[in-house]
Amino acid sequence: MIEVTGITKRYGDTLAVDDLSFEVKPGQITGFLGPNGSGKSTTMRMIMGLDNPDAGQATINGKAYGGLGWPLREVGGLLEAKAIHPGRSALNHLWALAQTNDIPRSRVDEVLEVVGLTSVARKRVGTFSLGMGQRLGIAAALLGDPSVLLFDEPINGLDPEGIRWVRNLLKGLGKEGRTVFVSSHLMSEMALTADHLVVIGRGRLIAEMPVSEFIAQSSQQFVRVRTNQPNELREALQSTEATVVEEEDGALSVSDLSAEEVGDIALIRQIVIHELSPQLASLEEAFMELTHDSVDYRGESGLSADTDFENKNGRLTPAGK
Repeated sequence: MIEVTGITKRYGDTLAVDDLSFEVKPGQITGFLGPNGSGKSTTMRMIMGLDNPDAGQATINGKAYGGLGWPLREVGGLLEAKAIHPGRSALNHLWALAQTNDIPRSRVDEVLEVVGLTSVARKRVGTFSLGMGQRLGIAAALLGDPSVLLFDEPINGLDPEGIRWVRNLLKGLGKEGRTVFVSSHLMSEMALTADHLVVIGRGRLIAEMPVSEFIAQSSQQFVRVRTNQPNELREALQSTEATVVEEEDGALSVSDLSAEEVGDIALIRQIVIHELSPQLASLEEAFMELTHDSVDYRGESGLSADTDFENKNGRLTPAGK
């Protein structure tokens, strides 16, 4: 289990993490989300004892990282995949780590097999691709068979097959009862992988809850309804002050009412319904909505994520400008 209690970290005049507290429990995958510069990597570094907090504490199974007797056996971390001497082979790198924590040589071979690097185990790490480096970093995290694992952007540089492999690996580790804490900017992947979320912005906690609850609180939810009496149904729904928008296929998108409420209104008016389906926001939509005020760097003012661009003399320019 990971417990973070009131940690604060400054770098000169920059407040990177601000009185942050949360827990990462065993038996589930906890996603760690936040905009760029929100303090995610700094928080993970403090958990792993690479940076010291100015206030508060971070513990792993009740102890600070520095107090663990055999740290690789209790916690594994992938924070920077390329933090490896480029002249060493993957095999020698892992074997050197193993000897510091009295881990048998056979375990090195096991994790190389798990991450699919057995065939290149004796090649120098400096020749590895980004994806191969990620796999080696994951192997190092798994080396001591720890109960607690932290991964910072573990799918960075991986191809689709590799991304799927990491997803299944993380799910398997969670099912084994381990504590799994993973950060990623790929919301679609996090939606498929994580059970629980810790969301921060500008170093402060924004949300800590199951993924389903996080998505459910988004205001972008609506109900899709189809009928052969759209005008009558629209009038009935708008009389309750619901927001009703007609979609391209003739269906109605209804905000501010539940599917049950829409169905009850249609029944009272004796309007036949052909489709009635709640539409949840995606994790990305919910994340963007909740962290909107915590983003430090944006594109040109007034441009949305849906802005179309056109090429003018080799430069991308918002269409119509």
